Amino acid sequence: MKDFFAKETIGKQLVRAADSVDANTAEGYGRYHYKENKNFCYYSRGSLLETKGFVKKCKDRGLISEEKTHELLKELDEIHRMLNAYISYIGKKKNEI
Repeated sequence: MKDFFAKETIGKQLVRAADSVDANTAEGYGRYHYKENKNFCYYSRGSLLETKGFVKKCKDRGLISEEKTHELLKELDEIHRMLNAYISYIGKKKNEI
């Protein structure tokens, strides 16, 4: 019963948040206008932070190990840095035009 509850609550939310990072980045890129692209990247960043929060909650609830938490957060931090760099690039690209 615990597995079902975990999957139905935090599990689905974690997957939705993680999927939203990629989906928003792709949708913004497809808009072909820097302002819209940047806005969707901000949504992606929000989803990324939401994903980090769910990973921490999973650890706190004993659903994943400390080691797995560290591994996931390290990957998410790298994605966070890359996304921030991309957002900065979009702004610079706009100023060059």
